[in-house]
Amino acid sequence: MDAIESIIFDWGGVLIDNPAPGLMRYLADAFGVPKAAYTAAHEKFGDEFQKGMIGEEIFWERVCGELNVSQPKVATLWGEAFRAVYRPKTEMFRLVRSLRDKGFKTALLSNAELPAMEFFYQQGYEMFNAVVFSCAERLAKPEREFYEVVLRKLASPANRSVFIDDRGEFVEGAKEAGLGAILYESSKQVKAELSRLGVNID
Repeated sequence: MDAIESIIFDWGGVLIDNPAPGLMRYLADAFGVPKAAYTAAHEKFGDEFQKGMIGEEIFWERVCGELNVSQPKVATLWGEAFRAVYRPKTEMFRLVRSLRDKGFKTALLSNAELPAMEFFYQQGYEMFNAVVFSCAERLAKPEREFYEVVLRKLASPANRSVFIDDRGEFVEGAKEAGLGAILYESSKQVKAELSRLGVNID
C-alpha cells in the first residue's frame, strides 16, 4: 500500500459508544413496548430512514403502525433518543485531532439518520476535512459508491486511505473499494495498526 494520507473514521462504535442498543431500549420505553417488539418494527423501515429515503415523520408513521401505538408528540424523538445515549470516546476524538494536526486528512463516514447528523453538527467538531452521512447521500456502507463519495471529498486515492470501523462487513466493503481498513477493537489497537501502516501517531 502507498503512503497513507487520509484516515476515515466510522462514528457509532468507533468515535462514540455504539448507540444502537441504547436507542432500541430508549425508544421501546418511549412507546411502552418490549425492546424486541420495537426492534423488529424498526428493522422493517430503519434502512430507508438511515439512507434519507423517508423522513422521521414517515418513519414513525410506519413504525407506530406496526406497533399499534400513538405517534410521538415531540418534534424529533429520534434526536431526543440519540442525544440521551450519546457517549463520545475521548481518546478516539483526540486521535483524530492529532492526525489532523500532523497533516493527515481526516474524515467521518457514517450510516446515520438525519436527526443524528444534525446532532453531530451541533457539536461543532472541527477535526474533520470531510464528513459524509448516509442520510445525505442516499447511500450506505458497505456500498462501494459510499466509500467513493468520501474519497472524492478528501481528494484522496483509495490506495492512500485507511478506513476504521467496528463492523466487519463495513471493513470488507472498504477493502473491496480499494482502501486499507482496520477493524476497530480499541484505541490502542487502532494506533498500533496505523503505526504498522506507516502513520506516525506520536
